[in-house]
Amino acid sequence: MNRTARAAALGAGALLIALSLPGRPATAAAAAAEPRIDLRVLVVTDGGPATAALAAELDAQGTPFTTVDLRASGRPTITSAFLADTVSGRPRAKFQAVVLPHDNPFGAGSPEMAALAAYERTYAIPQVDAYTYARPQAGLQTPDFSGSLDGVRAQVTGAGKAGPFAYLDDAVPFEDNSPTVGESYGYLAKPAPGADFTPYVDAPVPGGQERGSLVGEYRHDGRRELVVTFVYNEHQQQFKLLARGVVDWMTQGVRLGASRNHFAVHVDDVFGSDDRWDTELDCTPGHVDCAPGEGTQDGIRMTTADAQYAKEWSRNRGVTLDMVYNGGGSELFREENGGTDPLADKLIADKAAYRWVNHTYNHTFLGCVQDVSAVPWKCVENTDGSTRYVPRAELSRQFSDNRQWGQRAGLPLNNGELVTGEHSGLRVLPQQPDDNPNLSGALQDNGVRWLGSDNSREPAQRQAGPALTTPRYPMNIFYNVGRTGEQIDEYNWIYTRKADGGSGICETSPVMACLDRPLDPDTGYTDHIVPVESQIALGHALSGNPRPHFLHQSNLAEDRIAYPVLDRVLDAYDGLFASSAPLVNLRMADIGAELRSRAVWDAAVDSGRVTAHRIGDKVTVQAPSGVAATATMPSGTRQELLIGSGAFGSAYAGRVSGWVSPGTLQDRVTLDLPAAPASGRSGRTPVAEPSGKKLPVPAGAKRYVPPGPLR
Repeated sequence: MNRTARAAALGAGALLIALSLPGRPATAAAAAAEPRIDLRVLVVTDGGPATAALAAELDAQGTPFTTVDLRASGRPTITSAFLADTVSGRPRAKFQAVVLPHDNPFGAGSPEMAALAAYERTYAIPQVDAYTYARPQAGLQTPDFSGSLDGVRAQVTGAGKAGPFAYLDDAVPFEDNSPTVGESYGYLAKPAPGADFTPYVDAPVPGGQERGSLVGEYRHDGRRELVVTFVYNEHQQQFKLLARGVVDWMTQGVRLGASRNHFAVHVDDVFGSDDRWDTELDCTPGHVDCAPGEGTQDGIRMTTADAQYAKEWSRNRGVTLDMVYNGGGSELFREENGGTDPLADKLIADKAAYRWVNHTYNHTFLGCVQDVSAVPWKCVENTDGSTRYVPRAELSRQFSDNRQWGQRAGLPLNNGELVTGEHSGLRVLPQQPDDNPNLSGALQDNGVRWLGSDNSREPAQRQAGPALTTPRYPMNIFYNVGRTGEQIDEYNWIYTRKADGGSGICETSPVMACLDRPLDPDTGYTDHIVPVESQIALGHALSGNPRPHFLHQSNLAEDRIAYPVLDRVLDAYDGLFASSAPLVNLRMADIGAELRSRAVWDAAVDSGRVTAHRIGDKVTVQAPSGVAATATMPSGTRQELLIGSGAFGSAYAGRVSGWVSPGTLQDRVTLDLPAAPASGRSGRTPVAEPSGKKLPVPAGAKRYVPPGPLR
């Protein structure tokens, strides 16, 4: 190496070291003024649903947190040493935020509460009171109202819109799913006289013109508390709406982890035909739930008018549908109709309006060889008693023939994506407890990396040969119906007791609830199925979960029964969120990659292999090699690179967020914030605060109160 090259290499190495280290103040005094704040949340719980909900939200976002359970006999004592120490001569706060069950869960005069209060003052650490009484010690007057909040329509205040809840449109409706179950309880109160209290979310006091706070910020004694005066659990809509803002407030917009609301819709069996439910036989002729030869097979297939409607709907609603197609369905139609297929011609002409996913050529069952001579079906056995499986060659042919058909049609495909018919090839309980052993090889033959699976059977992403599964939510709009009456009839068959004329399945199922009475054959779809199914799908979207939903082409045909459910989801979302927080509509490969990245990140966090901290306006994140970090930061944040810098993340809900890895020749991520977050210190002297009694928790807040029959 010549002298010039060696000098350049040494200079690059010195620059790498400088960028890998936290920024250093010029003087000891400056160092003392800029403590290190670790990006981790302390959650102190008493086992109540509110702290559990916040912990679940942090976990879902990928935000590291430490739990101290006040019920555990061997729990650590919260002292100044537990909360803070010194690293390389610099004061370190071990937690960037504190979550407590209520404003003082330790009791009057507690040294632990005193240690927390001192810690929060010293390092400007925010505190969330997960569910507390409205009382002067929390900055509020005694309640103007206490009781059920079921069905209350709360609102984000002007301060909330300008602050942590800017991503919401206005309303925060509280659920009221059952007239016989209390689901929410809380207190409505005005700020106490002289208190520095700002309501962020309030609601009208029953019987009057005044409003009371439900979520607000109380600034006192050099500390900041977010005071929440209603109880909730992680499944309730009101919590899902507010959770992002609570986490943003406590972390001051600087945190590991991220959350976006997603909604993707897969339409299976496109170009094919779906067998129709027989309302007299209560089964589907031609399918395995009817005995062989029972009934008359009748197919449901979209028309060109249905295709035109789908294109216009997708454009008008801003949701790109994923068309999961069977090319063999079009070829069969052409054979039976003089060589023409107007539906395929229309969909192919409009191919750019959709995304396209390989669904196998003929939609054949690709697991074990099925014996359908009886209901339920069973797997055929070989002479030695082993299960007979569909061979690798047949699986591979189904995958490749359909891909090639789509390529000839000019469909814009991602060849790494595949959804098999009925998710077959993967295990199906109880008949087929293992994957088809030939599946892995066939996936390898065709370069499949992302394989659709049924979230109701296998909610976790897993390896299937060379591919990872992408779990999909089934919608309770059945594949074998095209008309509203058929949907109601089959729904009643599944969800009513034998005494009411149903199958009675709901009476023995551990996860399914029976209807009180059969749905009205004329109004049951609009009055029950649409609101129930849309509420379930909206709940998935509000959870930051990217998993797609799937229905079938039959649901876009005839009465087009899918659209009322989808429209209700989208309309509800538009009425709740500002334009800064749109629904994210990803394709299957991107959803699979997101789930994979989350799993890798969560494993690294859970094993303690991720460290992150903030010093002033600089954030440093170190994770194991090959593990991308997920983070949410203020707009304008940039990533330091070996030479220069690059933009970090993309905009969502008033922040920037995304996945980030170290740059070339770097071993950690360094992010430069546009400005150091405000400290919020007021310099006041703390006062002793009494502990409260155990707060009332209604039955509905201890567990999920379903909006209707469970699947």
